[in-house]
Amino acid sequence: MVKLTMVARVTDGLPLAEGLDDGRDQKDADFYKQQAKLLFKNLSKGQHEASRMSIETGPYFFHYIIEGRVCYLTMCDRSYPKKLAFQYLEDLKNEFERVNCSQIETAARPYAFIKFDTFIQKTKKLYLDTRTQRNLAKLNDELYEVHQIMTRNVQEVLGVGEKLDQVTEMSTRLTSDTRMYADKAKDLNRQALIRKYAPVAIVIGVVLMLFWLKNKIW
Repeated sequence: MVKLTMVARVTDGLPLAEGLDDGRDQKDADFYKQQAKLLFKNLSKGQHEASRMSIETGPYFFHYIIEGRVCYLTMCDRSYPKKLAFQYLEDLKNEFERVNCSQIETAARPYAFIKFDTFIQKTKKLYLDTRTQRNLAKLNDELYEVHQIMTRNVQEVLGVGEKLDQVTEMSTRLTSDTRMYADKAKDLNRQALIRKYAPVAIVIGVVLMLFWLKNKIW
């Protein structure tokens, strides 16, 4: 299944959006998020050989696609079908380009498109069960082939100079960034709920007040 999803600008490695997790296995999550950020850093230096690649890392695979100077990356279990992983990324790419295309180059802060997490979560659910009729049809789609996509090891991709000790060192700092990002997402959701239900609450309050005044007068 899909464990992690991140979107970053290739020109400078700036993270643009991320699929928020539920906080379980946080230590491992931070480690692999930092690996993903190091991959983005390498990509920003032009150190990539293909616009689509799979990268082995521990018990998982990173899969990424690059298009329009944006990298869409996901991390999945080794057993998760490669074909579905790349079609998941294609769905994200299409929606991200449709909604945010004109703002990608001007984004100046990390996670400028935090609201895209909503679409990531919705799409991730569609790809959760590989045995659904929808996903089986995608697996059998002969027009979408992934056999030619290169697979490499994460240590090979990061290079000798990028020791994995760096990942461990930086994961503590990443934890606080991740929590801040999650808090911002919760605030946005809370504000959306207030905007949605506040008018209804006001109407109900006015009706109850009128009912109370009517009883007092009579």
